[in-house]
Amino acid sequence: MLPPKKDDKAQMLLATGVVLMMSLLSMAIFAIKLAGMSVPHDVASDAVIQTTQDVETVLPGLVEARAEVWFDNGVSALESVSQSMDSAHEDLLHHGEISGIEVKLINVTITDLGSNQIQVNAELGVSDSDAMLMKPIAFVIEL
Repeated sequence: MLPPKKDDKAQMLLATGVVLMMSLLSMAIFAIKLAGMSVPHDVASDAVIQTTQDVETVLPGLVEARAEVWFDNGVSALESVSQSMDSAHEDLLHHGEISGIEVKLINVTITDLGSNQIQVNAELGVSDSDAMLMKPIAFVIEL
């Protein structure tokens, strides 16, 4: 009888299996981390409604305070409110990038009512990954 030959096939098969298992484990860990990026996720979250209410409450005072600074430095009332709305909109967009809730002011119209009273009309759009809300807003700024 011939002596048994050394055969490396079984060791190569075992090594291939270990490499394959490590690759699958690595992909599974990555998938779990990726799936968990949005956790915790609350289906009953009211972030869109709360953000809409916050913006409605704060925006008129914010725009008025910023417009007063422009107006006190010699800029016309209409231009003061226009620049204030532009800067407030930029701030809301930036806030949305940070918080994950998109906030936009669209169809903004600014009307001079005379006697340094400015009417502001816009549509407030707030959305996150689950909900979207569009709401008309209007307020008067007195400078």
